[in-house]
Amino acid sequence: MSTTEELINASETRIFKAIFPNTTNHYNTLFGGTALAMMDEASFICATRFSRKKVVTISTDKIDFEKPIPEGSIVELIARIFEVGTTSCTVKVDIFMENMYSYKRELTVTGFFKFVAVNTEMKPISILG
Repeated sequence: MSTTEELINASETRIFKAIFPNTTNHYNTLFGGTALAMMDEASFICATRFSRKKVVTISTDKIDFEKPIPEGSIVELIARIFEVGTTSCTVKVDIFMENMYSYKRELTVTGFFKFVAVNTEMKPISILG
């Protein structure tokens, strides 16, 4: 791949999950910590596919939980490179909720995760090239 835009497009990551009782809280909705872990995983995969280097999460920024996600829902996580720096990239992750038995779909959570590319000594290196 030759351009950054092509790498961004090729690295978009989509993951589907079913929300079962073992991932919910006492309100029978997706536990926030579980949502964050799913988002970190999707964003890590996206950043790795983008850079094809070892990356580590260095920060999260502004996680918006717009709607609760009830048990029995299907969620789709979409992770896409949002910004590219010299040694780092920021990945935007959206979680869309779908009702299992209808075509209703809505955006429920959005967050940003920043990754830095590292060498074997865990020192920052160029994210591209």
